[in-house]
Amino acid sequence: MRYMSGELEERAALQTAARMCAAARTAPKAHGKDTVRTLVLTEEEKEALARKMEEVGVREMGGKMNTWYGRDAANVRKAQAVVLIGAERVKRNVPHCGFCGFRNCGDCGASGGNCAFSYVDLGIAVSSAVSAAAADRVDNRIMYSVGKAAAEMDGGENVLWLGVPISISGKSIFFDRGIFHD
Repeated sequence: MRYMSGELEERAALQTAARMCAAARTAPKAHGKDTVRTLVLTEEEKEALARKMEEVGVREMGGKMNTWYGRDAANVRKAQAVVLIGAERVKRNVPHCGFCGFRNCGDCGASGGNCAFSYVDLGIAVSSAVSAAAADRVDNRIMYSVGKAAAEMDGGENVLWLGVPISISGKSIFFDRGIFHD
């Protein structure tokens, strides 16, 4: 039996995506609460995400959309998969915390703020995930623009998202992107 490199690279990308999701899931969580969510997009769902990224970019940046969202959408299209990692926006009710910048969780919620521990959990989960991709020698890049578009596609679910496109190719698609934002 013969296996062509493209087929094996597709399989490897999905295996890496699964390991990234496992790494995010098992990452340490603040205050012992598991609020981490993962999702992997390929094919049509990945293309829908790229289109949404361009839509958000035009809305947020107008004519300068290509300097950020457009560039990142092009990377999403070239990647074999996109791993989405999120943390639910929930208050941890840690007494006397104030880490969010407010006096307490009640003040944070009343002001529309987010619990700082959601961001901490998201950062640890994403870091764990990209270390799994690095161990597999799979090119990846953490993208806020992917997460922002994914949050809007999801119908406003109460989750903070970051996205990590992954790519297996002869040269990393995430370097020499040629467009830089201000």
